[in-house]
Parts: sequence; structure tokens; C-alpha cells
Amino acid sequence: MSKQTFALIDRLAARRSLSLDEYRALLDERTPEAAAYLGELAVAQRQKVYGNAVYIRGLIEISNICKNDCLYCGIRRSNRQCDRYRLSPEQILECCREGHALGFRTFVMQGGEDAYFTDELLCDLLQRIKAEFPDCAVTLSLGERTTQSYTRLRQAGADRYLLRHETADAAHYALLHPDTMSHDNRMRCLRDLKALGYQVGCGFMVGSPRQTTAHLAKDLKFIEEFQPDMCGIGPFIPHKDTPFGGEVAGTLELTCYLLSIIRLIHPHILLPSTTALGTIDPHGREKGILAGANVVMPNLSPTSVRKKYTLYNNKATDGSESAQCKAALTERMAAIGYEVVTARGDVKRQA
Repeated sequence: MSKQTFALIDRLAARRSLSLDEYRALLDERTPEAAAYLGELAVAQRQKVYGNAVYIRGLIEISNICKNDCLYCGIRRSNRQCDRYRLSPEQILECCREGHALGFRTFVMQGGEDAYFTDELLCDLLQRIKAEFPDCAVTLSLGERTTQSYTRLRQAGADRYLLRHETADAAHYALLHPDTMSHDNRMRCLRDLKALGYQVGCGFMVGSPRQTTAHLAKDLKFIEEFQPDMCGIGPFIPHKDTPFGGEVAGTLELTCYLLSIIRLIHPHILLPSTTALGTIDPHGREKGILAGANVVMPNLSPTSVRKKYTLYNNKATDGSESAQCKAALTERMAAIGYEVVTARGDVKRQA
């Protein structure tokens, strides 16, 4: 590791900020030694705020029906090979009941932009979940909606909202999405969510098509300035039935490097070690935690639909990715010195 890289890492750890050029240099000059040093500092910062706690969220994939046609996504509207489904409100409530019995205290409802899930339906569902499980947090990840919609969902009880910005570069965004979607609107959504008092999560794919270190530097600067409560990043994995089906997947190495950088930017951030990491490497989840992550989201969806929510090829849906295997996940985390915590796991702000 060069003295310059060492100095950049120390500067980031001390100031929580670098310039765009410095972020890019940190990415361009990455080495195994730099990754190890970043990981060491990231874990130390995470331990100061969260100790060795790994928060678990119960993921409920409520629908793979989507009006959008994002070029990388397996549930894109144009994919005629996709076996579509949607869960009913009663099915979603049953997933929550099972998850609560297993010890989950956060439910994450994720899905495509499905017109069936109107504000009225979702508000009623949120109120029912909160009435039955008042000790639980509810996170939504349902894409772009209007300011009014986000307001109503917040008033009905939604605590958190996950909306990956995908890329902080508008031109790169246009390469990944259809003309009907805009980078400006995605950013508007994130600003609205923050203004409405949600705990907000953004994020991006690592190694997405045409991505450069300049793009990633912009992502890091955006995260630094936006200060999200959560940030979901994972390696890009192609889906065979999309225009990007022949592209090369992102890497575990770069994803973990970026997880460490993000932890140093915001020590308090809730940082998932994603299913995509567990998909590209059998120990990917553990490696993400050892790089500075502190959240995992096992799947609470009905087993009959898990393989249908295929955003990318060969998505892991069983084993430690399954909420029913919480004991196995607990053992895997304990083996690397971490404790799975059954709590809401709200973000801890530092003074």
C-alpha cells in the first residue's frame, strides 16, 4: 500500500470526508493491504457504535409485478419468462406473524412497482401490522411514489424506506433505466422521504454495466452528503433474461472495500451484508460483516414464491438466506465473533 493510499484512509477515518478525486484515487489504488486496513478501521468504528451486534430484518417480497423496465432487473416489465405473483394482505400478515414468532422485530416489505398496492391498501395493511405488532418497525421498499403517497404511508406507520439511488451519475443512470424513468425523480423521492422523517436507505450496485471508479466516487460523495440512515450495496449480478444478461458480475472484493469506506464515512449507518454477497460467495455474508456491515435480511416470504423474485441469476433463497434458518445464521455469525440481535435495530446517531 502506498503512503498516499494510507494517508487517504487515515484522512477519511478522521474527517469522514474526501474530495471526489480522493475517493477515486482510493478506489484506483486499492490493494489487499489497503482493503485490510480499511476493514480494520471500519470494524473498529462499527464496534464503537453497535458493538458486535448484527441486526436481522425479516424480508417479505410482496410482488414481482413491476411497471418499470430497468435494463438490469429480472422482474422488469418486458421479461415474459418471469413467473409473476403477488401476495395478498392476509399472506403478508401471516409472514409477519411467523417472523414475530421467530424473533424478528423489523419487517421489510419489498416489491416491484405494482399498481395493485395502492395507498389505501398499504395504509390499511400498515395499520394492521402496527396494531398486531406494536414492538416492530416496518420498512418499505416499493420504489418511486408521489410525495403524497410517501406522506400517507408514513402517517399510517411506516418507519423506514429503502430506495437505492442506483448511481449518483445521471448519464450512467440513463444507461441502466428506460426513458420513462429519470435520475432527477429518483433523487426527488429520496429527498421527500428524508423530509418526511423516514429512516431512509439508498444504495447502488457494485460493478454495474459501464460503471467506472469515477461513478463510484460520485456515489460515495452522495452518501457522504445525503447522510442516509441505511445504505444497501451489493455486487451487480446479471439476469439471463435482460439486456445485460451477458455482462460480467461485480466482485466480492470491491463490494467489501466499499462497505468499509461507507462505514468510515458514516460510522452510525445501518449497512446490510446483502443476499447478493451470499449469492456470489458461500461466505459472502460473513465477509460483508467483517468489512463493516451490521445488518442481514433473511427471507420471510412464502417458500412457494421465493424463487420467483429473481432480480438476478441464481439468487440464494434457502439456507441462511431463509428466515426459518435463523439458528443456522446465528451460529454462522457467532463463528466470526458476532451476535445476532432480535431487536428493531434503529439507527444510532452519534453526537
